[in-house]
Amino acid sequence: MPEGDTVWQAARRLHAALAGRVLTRADLRVPRFATADLTGRAVLDVTPRGKHLLTRIDGGLTLHSHLRMDGAWKVYATGERPRGGPEHQIRAVLGNEEHTAYGYRLPVLELIRTAEESKVVGHLGPDLLGPDWDPAEAVRRLLADPGRTLGEALLDQRNLAGIGNVYKSELAFLAAFTPWLPVGELPADVPPRLMATAHRLLEANKERPDRRTTTTRRPRTPLYVYGREGRPCLRCGAAVRKAELGDRVTYWCPGCQTGPAAESSDPPPHHN
Repeated sequence: MPEGDTVWQAARRLHAALAGRVLTRADLRVPRFATADLTGRAVLDVTPRGKHLLTRIDGGLTLHSHLRMDGAWKVYATGERPRGGPEHQIRAVLGNEEHTAYGYRLPVLELIRTAEESKVVGHLGPDLLGPDWDPAEAVRRLLADPGRTLGEALLDQRNLAGIGNVYKSELAFLAAFTPWLPVGELPADVPPRLMATAHRLLEANKERPDRRTTTTRRPRTPLYVYGREGRPCLRCGAAVRKAELGDRVTYWCPGCQTGPAAESSDPPPHHN
């Protein structure tokens, strides 16, 4: 699932390919905007906002997209055959004389006025990779509902923007508490430290092709717990566990993390 660092990388690729150039091809393959003609307009910039992408276009327009579970933007040289999936999965095409970007499997794609971007991203909390990052405000929002589980609070983009399922599991591990612990039960020093860790990890990984949260030199161990069910914890050796949470999973170490386990907790919902 794309997370804040992945979306940041996608925005950088799109910005490099499209910004400052006039669109010679624009095809929005959603019924509501299928007749919109953007050709002849210049792309001004492509900005990430949490897990949202804002492609700003001359004339006060913004193409808003969200990748959610498996959406992707792929960039190719104009005239090159796209290879991001079957043709029917392409929801958007933006091209100029040099590059063409294809949006695959985009569950959210809408053309809005740039002046009204707040309607689609105004609900988001401080952006971990944005100029508005405010750790104190993120802590305040995270703790606003003391009974909420740590995993639920981390995933809620209204608290802080950019955390997905991978970082949720990794951050809970690094905090040494299970994702099912109510945030009100965290020691006072943990939330500020957790926000600092989240910011540090996303900043480090936004420039990397492969995400890493560990500092170990062992091969093939970029993550502490995510995707490592049944394998020994890199710190204590206990078997990493996995819990099914609807269409998601959570990984944790019973040896390193204190707090309630999955059997005594309801799966936390997710907010985009």
